[in-house]
Amino acid sequence: MAEWVPRAEWIRTQPQALIAACVFVRDEHDRVLLLRYGPGQPVAGEWWLPGGMLDHGEDPLTAARREMLEETGIVLGPALRFLGIDHRADVDGTGPVLDCFFDGGILAEETAVRLSDEHDRHALVSVQELAATPLVASPATLVALHSAASSGSCAYLREGAPV
Repeated sequence: MAEWVPRAEWIRTQPQALIAACVFVRDEHDRVLLLRYGPGQPVAGEWWLPGGMLDHGEDPLTAARREMLEETGIVLGPALRFLGIDHRADVDGTGPVLDCFFDGGILAEETAVRLSDEHDRHALVSVQELAATPLVASPATLVALHSAASSGSCAYLREGAPV
């Protein structure tokens, strides 16, 4: 029989992961809103969804709303739907990352995007254009999220691919 271990010691033995929150938004033409990382960023010139790491004590939904506002100037409506999760075992040597994705709904045509200093461009990209777009992660991730958003389902991903 295993010996009892104090809780604080047991917690130190448990897996640790970073958590990120991203927002998947489409326009009336079913194109996905992507942001391009600007000069000086670790992934400069690559595109991805609005989002980022959680702040200390922040939950993923709150982080998604905050990141969307910080990175685009867009305030999301009250009804954000959980869209999916992606488990990546090791991201650039940081260890495991869990990306939580939320469906931000349909972006109205007249919505202005105000970029943060982190990004230098935004674009609305069709699913067909994703393969030719330099993305931070796999196009399969965005295709799976698009499918989940369109069908009202949820995507469970491992390393960017549906499981």
